[in-house]
Amino acid sequence: MFGLQHIWGCIMQYEAMLRSPYFPVLFSFTVYMSFCLPFVVLDALSARVALIRRYKIQQKTNVSWTMIWSCLALSLYNHAVYIFPLSVLNWYWRPVSYPAMAPGVLQVVWDLAACLLLFDFQYFVWHLLHHKVPWLYRTFHKVHHKYTSTFALATEYSGAWETLSLGFFAAVNPMLLGVHPMTEMLFHILNMWLSVEDHCGYDLPWATHRLVPFGLYGGAPHHDVHHQRFKSNYAPYFTHWDKLFGTLHSE
Repeated sequence: MFGLQHIWGCIMQYEAMLRSPYFPVLFSFTVYMSFCLPFVVLDALSARVALIRRYKIQQKTNVSWTMIWSCLALSLYNHAVYIFPLSVLNWYWRPVSYPAMAPGVLQVVWDLAACLLLFDFQYFVWHLLHHKVPWLYRTFHKVHHKYTSTFALATEYSGAWETLSLGFFAAVNPMLLGVHPMTEMLFHILNMWLSVEDHCGYDLPWATHRLVPFGLYGGAPHHDVHHQRFKSNYAPYFTHWDKLFGTLHSE
C-alpha cells in the first residue's frame, strides 16, 4: 500500500495536467508509440540480423517504410479527428475525481483482471460479429485486415467505427466496474501493451503467452494466425472464448 501511495502522490503532483482535456489523447498516443517503437526497430533490423529474424513469426515477410508511414498516418488521423473531440466532450460531461488515497495492491490486481477479462469478452463478440456478418466486415473491419502479416503499427490501422467502438469498451469498463483512477490508467497502459504485442509479429521468449501457463493466453502467434486465416482466433488475448465456440486454431 505504501509503495502505491507514494506513486499516486507523485502522479497527483501533475493533477492539473491530468485534468486537461488534451491529456487523454496525448496519453493514449504517447503510450501507444512508446510500445510500438521497439518493434519498429526490430522490423528495421530483422532483414539483416538473423538473431532477430529467427523470432519473427512470418519470416518471409518484411515491413516496409511505406507500410509504417501508412499506419502512422491513419493512427494520427484517428486520434486527431475522432478521439480528441470525444475526449474533450467526455472531459466536459464527466469531470474526473481524484481521491487522496491510492488503492491497495490486491484491489489493483483484481480490478485489472476484471477490466481485462470484460474487454476480452466484448472484443470477442464484436470481432466475431464483424467476421460472420459480411456487411459488417466489408464496411468496417476489412481495413484492419489489409496486412496479413502483423507488425506493431498495424495495431491501430482501422477505420473510425472500429477505433471508436473498441475505444468505447476500453473507456467504459473502468467506469462500469468503479475502479480507482490509478487502476484505470494502469488498465489503459496494460491494454495498449497487450494489443501492440498481439500485433508485433514476433514470438519472443519473454512474451506474455509464454508467461501465462496452460495455454490460457494466445498472444502474438494466436493473433497472427487470425490475420492469415481470418476465420479463427477472434478473442484478443485469452483463449477460453475461442475454445468454447470452436474457433481456436494454432499455427
